[in-house]
Amino acid sequence: MSMTRIPIIDLAGVGAGDPQALQRVAEQIREACTTIGFFYIVNHGVPQTTIDAAAAAARGFFAFPAETKRRAAVNHRHRGFNALGDATMYQASRPDYKEFFSIGLELPEDDPDVLAGQALRGPNNWPDFMPSLRPALHGYYEAVAACGADLLRAVALSLGVDEHFFAPRYAKRMQRTQMVFYPPQPPQPDDDQFGVAPHTDYGCITLLWQDQVGGLQVREIANDTWVDAPPVEGSFVVNVGDLLARWTNDRFRSTLHRVINASGRERYSIATFYDPTYGALVDPRELGTSDADLKYQPVAAGDYILGRINDSMGYRKKKALEGTQGTPA
Repeated sequence: MSMTRIPIIDLAGVGAGDPQALQRVAEQIREACTTIGFFYIVNHGVPQTTIDAAAAAARGFFAFPAETKRRAAVNHRHRGFNALGDATMYQASRPDYKEFFSIGLELPEDDPDVLAGQALRGPNNWPDFMPSLRPALHGYYEAVAACGADLLRAVALSLGVDEHFFAPRYAKRMQRTQMVFYPPQPPQPDDDQFGVAPHTDYGCITLLWQDQVGGLQVREIANDTWVDAPPVEGSFVVNVGDLLARWTNDRFRSTLHRVINASGRERYSIATFYDPTYGALVDPRELGTSDADLKYQPVAAGDYILGRINDSMGYRKKKALEGTQGTPA
């Protein structure tokens, strides 16, 4: 197993509802999330065959020519293929050096929220040129969702609330799963060129599968230094997002992280942003914060996440700019 300063938490027993396992994991999560904001999970319940199928599908999809992949180009629901240069993290001087393909909760066009025009909702934008992608990636999506639900039971206990606190707030989750491809960066890359520039995640929790290439780094707050988050066999990397940091009134830390693919090889990962129902109210007072100590006003989870996506995705910035052209000052 790779050496890392980031905690490794064993979820064995959590999925089965073992109270002692749940309490043990809750205590370890509290320690990790109030210090570095990152941890690994092992024995997480997602079958290795499911992970392998999704990873193979990712390699197959990104091997297609760019003009083919553009047939599944990202749409207004943030579903589909994003080419190199489509994402720029806040304060970054250059776009991320990556391609990615996004899916979300599969909802039909006649779903009430879709009919009402709720942002980011609807059917996925599956590629017609690779029918095998849908079962592989959707199977992974659902398996990681079950893991995320187990994990949030422990997170709730770690925050001193009932283990089922998050469940009704995830009734129609805004989970987004992205296959990510990082081409090899030049041997001596520019200082401001990253696979993913330093950033914090937008939502509640992120569960990341990464291949064996490496390149993920985490900003350790105590020492103000970058530490590696190397691949650990059979694990997911989990981190706190800004929404959970906000919900906990910053008791839990949303930590800067980045990817630098200096390996000379292609790198693949699959990131799942496991986030609540669009209208779920994120109010720190529900997790024990007093009015006197309140740092953040309540916000709908979906509104917050949508705002952050709009700020970082080039295709959305372009559409917003086009929408303002010709508008009277």
